[in-house]
Amino acid sequence: MTRPLIGIITNLHVIDSSYRAHAGGVMNSEAVANVSGGLPSLIPADPRLVSVDELLETFDAFVLTGGRPNVHPSEYGDEETEAHGTFDRARDAITLPLVRACVERGQPFLGICRGFQEVAVAMGSTLHPEIRDIPGRMNHRMPPDGTIEEKFALRHKVTFTQGGVFHRLMGAPEVMTNTLHGQGVISAGKRFVIDGTAPDGTPEAAYIDGAPGFTLAVQWHPEYNAAQDPVSRPLFEGLGEAARAWRNGRQTSPVLRSA
Repeated sequence: MTRPLIGIITNLHVIDSSYRAHAGGVMNSEAVANVSGGLPSLIPADPRLVSVDELLETFDAFVLTGGRPNVHPSEYGDEETEAHGTFDRARDAITLPLVRACVERGQPFLGICRGFQEVAVAMGSTLHPEIRDIPGRMNHRMPPDGTIEEKFALRHKVTFTQGGVFHRLMGAPEVMTNTLHGQGVISAGKRFVIDGTAPDGTPEAAYIDGAPGFTLAVQWHPEYNAAQDPVSRPLFEGLGEAARAWRNGRQTSPVLRSA
């Protein structure tokens, strides 16, 4: 049986200060291929090269990856400041309408880190440029030094809504995750349901209310060690199951069916 085609949103990188490249982390491709059971395909996130309509008709599901550039604050009504960091307006122009279209069509996606924030903004949420500057919040950023294993190490708990989507998916009300982000959701859009939080109250897991398909997003990075990690594996397995359902003409994700 042909594997479902799962599109992985790439980020723009400049190699050797001059060569521009659309790239995606190997971890994401491995998670899609080995855990979701999908055929991973990198998508250049640039409206000059691809259209949202083409993506919707071509792919069975999407992974909205993490990335260093942030969603531009104008997308949620704020002014640009130095604290907001760098941006990728071409990616904004693809991912935000893609999320909205997937929500309405029931087409599956998994948002990761920046992808979590893209889903949030697409559904009317606002972001804070630096969560650690808010009194009472912890530093969620990636450690500046150390090995990959140290940077992606489990660092804090995420507590899910009792009986909610993530509780059912994980089979546990609380899990340990890594954390490698600076920004975070401050106010949630009407349909953006926060279903898991860090100990300091920072939103970490969400889904879209009333969406017929798999519309999960997490603030951590489940692509790391996805095949072995008991928290990461259900997310990518659920994405794969939803992608196969979409490929077979079914919208409703088994993960959300009893939500």
